[in-house]
Amino acid sequence: MSQPELRPESRQAAVIDVGSNSVRLVIYRLEGRAIWTVYNEKALAGLGRDMAETGRLAPEGVEVAMGALRRFRAILQDWAPDDVVAVATAAVREAEDGPAFADHVRAELGIPLRVLSGEEEAHYAAAGVLAGHPSARGLVGDLGGSSLELVQVGPDGPAPGLTLPLGPFALGAPRPLALEPTRRLIEGELSTLTPAWGGGEFHAVGGAWRNLGLLHMIMTAYPLRVAHQYEMSRTEALDLTRFVVRQSRSSLERIEGLSKKRYETLPYAALVLESLIERLGLERIVISAFGLREGLLWDAMAPAIRRRDPLLEGCEAMSAMRGLSAGDMPRALETWLTPTFAALEPVFGDREPLLIAAACRLADLGGRLHPDHRAELAFAQVLRAPIAGMSHAERCFLALTTFARHSASGNHPEPDTLNRVLTSERRARAKALGAALRLGCDLSGRNGRLLAEAPLAIEGTTLRLTAAQGWSDLLLGDQTAKRATTLAGALKLKLELV
Repeated sequence: MSQPELRPESRQAAVIDVGSNSVRLVIYRLEGRAIWTVYNEKALAGLGRDMAETGRLAPEGVEVAMGALRRFRAILQDWAPDDVVAVATAAVREAEDGPAFADHVRAELGIPLRVLSGEEEAHYAAAGVLAGHPSARGLVGDLGGSSLELVQVGPDGPAPGLTLPLGPFALGAPRPLALEPTRRLIEGELSTLTPAWGGGEFHAVGGAWRNLGLLHMIMTAYPLRVAHQYEMSRTEALDLTRFVVRQSRSSLERIEGLSKKRYETLPYAALVLESLIERLGLERIVISAFGLREGLLWDAMAPAIRRRDPLLEGCEAMSAMRGLSAGDMPRALETWLTPTFAALEPVFGDREPLLIAAACRLADLGGRLHPDHRAELAFAQVLRAPIAGMSHAERCFLALTTFARHSASGNHPEPDTLNRVLTSERRARAKALGAALRLGCDLSGRNGRLLAEAPLAIEGTTLRLTAAQGWSDLLLGDQTAKRATTLAGALKLKLELV
């Protein structure tokens, strides 16, 4: 079987990230604005573990880091230099022997390691949040092993940021948390921040805070284990952080599902987050799986590509990667459906047209799956796809829409997940949108031009499907009538075929 053609803007890019805790290689596939992780390897070197006491990189950490970097160089030996970015952050930046380490990496391994300033690190972290959530507004906080970067994001992108020595290693990890002295240290570092820095959304970047989000999912039995854009209210986050800072390491180790590498730093990360919430009046915490590495890629994109929507690009690329690119069919479906669904009260506000457009791009996702199982398999792919730019509710909505595109069954997968995340109105709308996609695909035989000959409209309490003059025999067969009846039922309307 021949491989599907790559989209014209497809390319691979690799990022080597030498952090205070881990040294990591991530290989990405860039599909226009969509960013896909295809390989991820890390070594927990702990370069910054001794910084608070010695001011130098941990010797054993240097040895582990150099071993990992030699391996990464071997993996990337055939890559073009322009496709590889290598950066180092707080530990290398601030250690007394950091410059010597960076020179050694460049000289021995030939890796052009760039040591980021605190302001650059903050900028790229915020750029990463925008890469994964273009409408993000508020404050971005990137907690690494040695430092915390803070930067505000707004309609014009990231503002100038700042860096503070509030990473777990800078506060005393891996020693057990000394609660009150560490709290005073954190509050002292945050004392110069005014409430103008906070007050709204806080976008939390970094492995420690992602694990706090995972812990909250475990504690609340939240069924959708997807970290990106997982949200906690102020009250939920404070309850969580206050629970964590009072736990011993042995207590944390008994919680199944947490990364065992994070036990010694998690209480410190929780205490920093608690102090930020109280100091800045933060109202909502949003976990971002995108951060500095994705920000480096996003910042290097052409402005025209950065302005595209990652949800639409991701959905389009997801279908194209399966060899299902259907030319103008997704846009033809969108044009055909929009007037009908615009006549309904929106269930996602001004995001609704975007979600309809995304669903149209996923309409044929099940095309290469077994017909007896394609509805369930396509549902699972969308529900947990690494596509950015959508909330958990939007993710569930698109998954249910995709299921309904391939099946009229009322027994959809994961009912507990959908019932918890989606309102009944949103579940009903997803089923209706899926039924409309099924009608459009069957009506046209996936020839998008035919949809123009059979407009769909809502008039009062009637759903009217009209065949243009001379097209009724071609467009309004038994299967079309069956699909149209299903759609009318989902919308609670009478059906009229003209």
